[in-house]
Parts: sequence; C-alpha cells; structure tokens
Amino acid sequence: MNPRSAITKLKAILLIDLIIVAAAAGAYIYLQNQGLIVGAPKPAEFSVTDLTIDPFEAEVFEPILVTVNVTNVGDKQGVYMANLTINNVLKENQTILLQGGESAIVEFTVIEEVEGTYQLEVDGLVGSLNIKVPPPTSSNISLSKLMVNPYEGWVDEPITATVTATNLGTESESLSVRLMIDDSLVETKRIELAAGATMTVEFTFNATTEGKHTVKVNKLSGTFIIVPTGYHTLTINYSGGGSVPVPLTLNGESNNMPYSELMPVGEYTLTVPNPFTTETAVFEFAYWNNGAKSTTITVNHQSRSIVVATYNLISGYSSCPSLYYWNGTNYVYVTEISNAGWLGYMDYINENGDIVFGGGNPWDYIKLDNTQLTPRNGYYDLILSQQWDEIFYIDAACMIAVDHPANVDVYSTMSNYINQAFNGDIYTVSKDNLLTPISAVNEKGENVLPQISQLDGVFTPGSNGLVSPSWENITLNQLTLDLGDLSSAPQIKLVINGMVDWGSPEHYYTWVDGFETASNGTQIYPAPYMEIKDASGQWLRVSQDRQMPTPADYVPRSFVVDLIGLFPSDVSDYQIRITNFFNVTFDYIGIDITPQESISIQRINPTATLQRIEFGGTTSSASGSFTRYGDVTPIVLNADDMFVIGMQGDQVSLQFPTTSLTPLAEGLERDIFLFVACWFKDPPGNWGYGFEFTVDPLPFQGMSGFPYPPTESYPFDGEHLAYLFEYNTRVINVP
Repeated sequence: MNPRSAITKLKAILLIDLIIVAAAAGAYIYLQNQGLIVGAPKPAEFSVTDLTIDPFEAEVFEPILVTVNVTNVGDKQGVYMANLTINNVLKENQTILLQGGESAIVEFTVIEEVEGTYQLEVDGLVGSLNIKVPPPTSSNISLSKLMVNPYEGWVDEPITATVTATNLGTESESLSVRLMIDDSLVETKRIELAAGATMTVEFTFNATTEGKHTVKVNKLSGTFIIVPTGYHTLTINYSGGGSVPVPLTLNGESNNMPYSELMPVGEYTLTVPNPFTTETAVFEFAYWNNGAKSTTITVNHQSRSIVVATYNLISGYSSCPSLYYWNGTNYVYVTEISNAGWLGYMDYINENGDIVFGGGNPWDYIKLDNTQLTPRNGYYDLILSQQWDEIFYIDAACMIAVDHPANVDVYSTMSNYINQAFNGDIYTVSKDNLLTPISAVNEKGENVLPQISQLDGVFTPGSNGLVSPSWENITLNQLTLDLGDLSSAPQIKLVINGMVDWGSPEHYYTWVDGFETASNGTQIYPAPYMEIKDASGQWLRVSQDRQMPTPADYVPRSFVVDLIGLFPSDVSDYQIRITNFFNVTFDYIGIDITPQESISIQRINPTATLQRIEFGGTTSSASGSFTRYGDVTPIVLNADDMFVIGMQGDQVSLQFPTTSLTPLAEGLERDIFLFVACWFKDPPGNWGYGFEFTVDPLPFQGMSGFPYPPTESYPFDGEHLAYLFEYNTRVINVP
C-alpha cells in the first residue's frame, strides 16, 4: 500500500472517531441537562433563605412566628438542623429530613417577657424584633373561675385548666389568654367575645415530675399535684362533731378522723360510730357527703377522694344555750346561740402585767329551716335549753319574717366579738349567679379554692393558735381571696359558710399561763381581722365596725359580709385577707354583685317562759340571784340589760304567734329568723377566767370587756333595780 494512501486512510478514521465522540459527548450533556442520564449523585447540601419575622414588632408575651425556607440543593437525602439564636444565645433548634432538591419551611415561635430590641439569626440570616410593653389594658373581658382538673394527677396524664371569660363591655373585644406552668409559658390563645358574651377557655397539658405545680392563666393562679402513679390521696373527715378525733374503721383496721393518706387505687370500706360521744355531748351520725345514710360505706378510690361524715348534736354541750324548734313531731336541734356573747375575751397585757379584757357581742341572727319549722296551736314554738354548766343572760329575743322575691335568697350577718354593735340587716343574694373567687390561698400558700367553691361539707384546713410554740411565735390562720375586678359591681357581698373550733380548755389555760413574762401591750390571742389590698399592693385593715364576723362553733351556718365601700376607688383587683387566731374554717365562699332587692320585714314578739328541765342529775356550781321561774315575757322584748338569768338545767320557752303575720303575696317567698341577744359565762377551769362562777357582776351594753374595770358599772338606776327585785329572786348558794 502506498504510504501516503495509508496515512490518508488513518486520518479519515481518526476524524470519524472524533466526530462520534463529540456527538456522544454533546448527547450526554444534553441528556444530563434534561434529567435523562444520572451520573454520580451529589451529596446533600442545604441553602437557607427567606427569613421572615411576623410581626417584627410585638408586645411582651405575644407569640411571634419566625420562618426560613430550607432547600436541599444536593442529590442525596440529608438531615439539616436549623438553629435559632436570639442576641447571640441559642434558643431553639429544629431537625428536618429533606430529599435531594426538596424544600421545606421551618417555623419557630418566639415569646419574650421583657421589652427591648432583639437580634434573631438563623444560619447567617439576620433580622430584628422589637418588643414593647402593652399600654394599660382597657379590655372589658374578665377572666374568672380557674379550675384545674384533675387537681391530683399522675406523670404524663392529661390535665385541663379552664377559665370563664366574660365580656362586660358594650362592644366586641379580644384578649390574649396565656397559660403558664411553674412560671414557664406553655400556650397562648387569642379570644374574641361579643358584648355580654361568655365562653370557656380550655388548655390541656401534662407534667413530667411529681410534686406541687403552679398554674397561671393571666392573673388567675392555682395549683395541681402530681403523685406516684397508681396512688391517690384518700381523705376522710367529719363535720358537726366538735374538734376531738372520731374513731374510724378503714378496711377492718382502727384509725381516727380526720384521716388523709396516699393510698393505692381500689375499693375501701369505711365504718364510723353512731352515736359518737365526747365528755360533754352526744352526736348522732346523719349521712355521708354522697348522701348515704349507713355508717358503713364502700369507696371506689380511683382519683383524689374526699369523704365526709356529718354528725348532729342530740344532747349535751357544744357551747352556749342550745336552740330547738318544733317541726310538727318533736323538737329539732338547730345550733348553739351567741358564741360572740361569751364573757371573758382577753385583749392584752397592761403596764402592770395585768390582763385587760375586751370585746363581747351578745347578738346572734339565726335563719330557721322553713321546710321543718311548723306552727303549733297557732305559734312557732322554740326553746333555748342550757345543757352545759354555764350561766346565761338572755336580754332580748324576737322572730323576723322576711318576704322577698323568689329569685333571691336572704341572709343576715353574724357578730364579731370585738365589735359590740347590733347589726340586724337582712341581705338579698342571687340564687343562681353567685361568683367564685378567682383564687383562694391559705397561710401555707396552699390552694384552697376547691374547698370553698361549693357547699359540700369539705372545709379549708386550719389550726388553733393555742398550740402555737409560744406567745412570741403565734401561728395565725389566714385566707387570702382574689375576687377579681368588681369595680363596676353595684354591690359586693360575700356569702360564707364556715365554723370556728375554739379548742380545748386545757390548751387555753396553758396558753394564758405562758404570758407571765409578756411585756406591756402584748395580745394574748389577737382578735380576728379582715384586710383589703389597695392599688399599690398594701394591705389595709378594715375598721372595727366592718370587721369579719366570727362563724358559729361546731355547726356551720351561712351568713353575709357586706364589702361595699371598703375598697379605694382606684382599685381594680379586689383582694381581701381574713386572719384568725382560733381555728376558723370555711366550707363555701361565694360573691354576690346583684343590687339589694326590695323586701318586707315583720317582727314577731314572743311569749316567754322560764322553766326547769330534768338534766341527768348533774349539779351546777353556779351561785347568785337567778331569775324566778314562770312568765318572763316583759324582759325579753327589748335589749335593755334586763336579763332572763339561768343556769344548767334551765330552759326558756319562746312562742311566736303566727296570726300576727300578713298573708304572703303572690310571687314572694318567706324566710324566718330568730334574733337573740344573750351573754353567757363559764365556770373557772372551763374557759372562765378572771371571775367567779356567780351571777354577779352582771354584764351590760357598752362595757369595755368582762370582767370590766372598777371605773365601769352595771346601770343600777331605779328601773334596773326594780327589775332585779321583781324577777331575780331565785337565790342559789353553793357552799
């Protein structure tokens, strides 16, 4: 072959090959660009764009949405962690999984509690956020009735917090509602309400640790408890039986009420005694708080359980003269009267080291049960029976019939022993629209709102100051109530059901004996008092004539406390604090803000007879000139320091003619009250202190205390001397 020809042929072949290769390369590039040929995949690589802050200006506690767009620009699947820093501090991160070429929006929620300018950064993208304090709220949406359910739960068990929101204004408004657990923000909800509308705002959450936790919804606060899984608290208590322990059989084992323990869930059998007897009285079992009337019941303990046995006094002593009324078959026990009329309240130590006595108020106002009070031969028949070894001084007694609209209830108040004034006002309260306080906390910081939210025989826990470590370290009971914003309320009245446990005489004398080294001005047991909080957060003591009444002892009663005019005009958060030395406990406290309704009041005077009754052969140690037996009507018609004076085993029969009452008008209801003024005196060694167990010296209106100083005297004028000579002729001398 010609060498030139061979070279020419080789060049031709090489040219063809180059053409083929070039064509193939172009086709490959074209196919690759079209996604039809895939070579070696690129690793995951992420691009972060489009930082958005919405809104970029907000108020404290207002949620802000921060978003970025994350794209995987690689071929392989990959995991990306988006980091949010605020003012160069890592606040939160989120991890996402993206396929090659995939994009996703990553969201963060930012809530700041302090005003200022904040710099936000997400992987090199930077933005600013301005936080400001909101102006004073003018929202008319009021939050109330924070309820946490269950109050006692287990770890990771759902818990619900609800509040009632009410728009008190005349236009539609909105409000941010924040839930905080242990001071950490959990959730925020924005609500809108039409004028006058009400709604329930609900949050659901859980807790991861055992113990007590706090809940705050805006200004409302409460608590809940996380207990070991499989356990709940079983509380067994009693009411109406005094203050001594009451025997209890629990699953065949002997215990005492009150009883409270963490117990495994399951069934428990409870048995209580009937009757229950103390040194001074006999109590009859009535019912359990679930309505059961057997002394033995079985409790299915699946959640926090509170079981209450109710007892009624059937004989003996609680304190003071005992009130009974005729129910058509027999006499029914009502209560002990006039515990504020006890003679011997101590005030303080003077400069000479002597005890100065103070206080004492004989008035009591008792609402009677219309469903049982039954006329007898044209009379309402009541008796006041002195069953304990005491001397009583009945100054006045009358019946008050109150006709009122059917949509309200009526109550009186009660007396406070430091306020000697008569307060015979009758208050109307709504039957259906009583409000619950926003919060209720005792002196230990415990949430007691569940105990006072309904009338169920479950009382707030309390203690008696007589068992304090010393007079220099006194334990007082306190109840702090947040009533909410009541600035637009036409009236404010508390409806209270409670009782006081005075403790035992032994503790009393031990306590008094400990004051031998007390200095001038030391109070032996501080008088009860109520305070209100002003706009600056300071507690101000209410004047003496408006102080909180002392509840009845042992048998709880309902009464009203009028709060109108106590709060300064610039207060929007109405809070009160109630302080007691003796053990005052509460079953129910409600708020009535309705105006006083029109009522009609009729007074009925009694026919009164002093009698002697059989009393088990006990012999009193009382002495002096007592009131003779028979008709004592003239001396109970007015509070004038002319007394029916009696002792253990004496009884005053009161008959009130029903014929003097006008017919009840259509649409009205009638309630009956007994108003009575009575002092009473215990013997030395049984609460009596500083005087002998004799009729004299006599108490009187206006005395500074009992016993009173030599500068004061019973009014021995002509009228009172004539009374003493005519009526107090039953002379008893005790050797």
